[in-house]
Parts: sequence; structure tokens; C-alpha cells
Amino acid sequence: MTISATQWGSPTATRRALLIHGITMSSNSWEGLAQLLVAEGFFVVAPNLLAHGWRQGNTDYRMSAFAEDLRSYFVMDMSYDVIIGHSFGGAVASCLLPFLPKKKETTVILLDPGLEFTEERSGINLNMFLKETANVKTADVYMAKNPAWSRRDCMLRTLGFSMCNCSAVEVFRQNNPWSFSGLLKQITPHVKITVLVSDPKFSVGICDLEHIPRDVERLNVKALTGIGHWIQYECPDAIMDAIPLPRAKL
Repeated sequence: MTISATQWGSPTATRRALLIHGITMSSNSWEGLAQLLVAEGFFVVAPNLLAHGWRQGNTDYRMSAFAEDLRSYFVMDMSYDVIIGHSFGGAVASCLLPFLPKKKETTVILLDPGLEFTEERSGINLNMFLKETANVKTADVYMAKNPAWSRRDCMLRTLGFSMCNCSAVEVFRQNNPWSFSGLLKQITPHVKITVLVSDPKFSVGICDLEHIPRDVERLNVKALTGIGHWIQYECPDAIMDAIPLPRAKL
């Protein structure tokens, strides 16, 4: 098991956050949100997932393998006040729920998580992965397409593609059926989950409100009007507002 991560803030901080990136991204992609968390007194850790951030590929790309790979971040009673996962990372975060300490209050925030894909949608995602990793776009291209992103975010998007091992395409082949919403149906008393869903008019159809379980205690769902899939880039305040912990006074 390899430890590959980016950290922000002081390890002696009283609060900890674990950030899990999406497919073709890297730990560095959380820079903007991580700085906001540090300003609120957090020590922030963002792992590089299997086959991402220059990590070598693997033969097992089942969602359970990604979750198992992150168990090293929970050794020696390590715990987190907040766990945030974006897109594919949201599904990985859902698979981590059984690993969370039984007595630690934990807030889990899923950003437009990829919980349910039809076989057709998985095929589209696979082809998109192959196309985009074969021809990595420049930061300028992302800036032109995403005016709400900072130049830093655009550069980190390009960097994530450049650091991704092409073997990660197996994610879309080895997780069939792609169905993980059931993991949210039984939430233990110490965990509270918030799902932030992008506006379908401004997104790529990763998360559908219909796929999120209804009437589940400690599960809150919020649709963000006018916000696309990259919530951490376009509306980080919505994420910070979902953290039910004392905020620093202005």
C-alpha cells in the first residue's frame, strides 16, 4: 500500500479533513478548498487514488479496491471531522463509510457523486476517458470553457490528466453494474451525509437526484442552481456551509 498525498495546514490542528478527488484528477486539485479549510482550523489530507498522481496502475479497479487502498489513512485510530469526495471520489467515499470510527462524529460531503450509471453511461464515460487522456487539453482551453474557474484550477485540471495512468480506464470495465447509491441507505448514528448536486443544465449528468435514496435519516440533499459538476471550483462556499462545525469569526 502506497501513501501518496498532499497536505495543508498543521498536523496539530484540532480538526481534520480528508478530500478524495475524482477520476483523472490528483490530490493537488483540492488546493482552493483546502486553503479555505485551513483558514477554518483544519489539517487537510488529500490522497492520490490508485493510478492517479503518478501512482502506478493496478489490476484491480473495483470500487472496493479504491476504498481498501485508502484504509491506511485510518490506521492508529486516525479519524476525520470532515470527508469530502467529488464525482468518482464521492462513490469511493461512500465505500469508506464502514471504515469510519464508531464513536467519532463525522460529516461526509459528496460533490455531484457518480453513484449510479447505466451500462450505456459507463460506456460513454469510458470513451470520454480514452479521448481526454490521449489528447490532454491545455489550461487555456479549460479557461475558455469554464469562465467560473480560476487559472489555478484550470492548470490543476490539466495536471491531473497528465499524471493519470491510462490503466485507470479499467474503472469503467470492472465496476459493472455501476451501482453504489445503496451504500447511503443505512447511515450509522455518528455520520451525517450531505450530497450537493449540480444543476443538470450546467453539468455532464454524473449525479441524478433520482439516484439518491429518499427519507434516510442524517442524509441531506441539496441541488445547486446554476452550478456545474465542478462544485469545488465554482461554488466552494456551498461546501463550507455544509460543514456543521463552528466557523471562524470574521
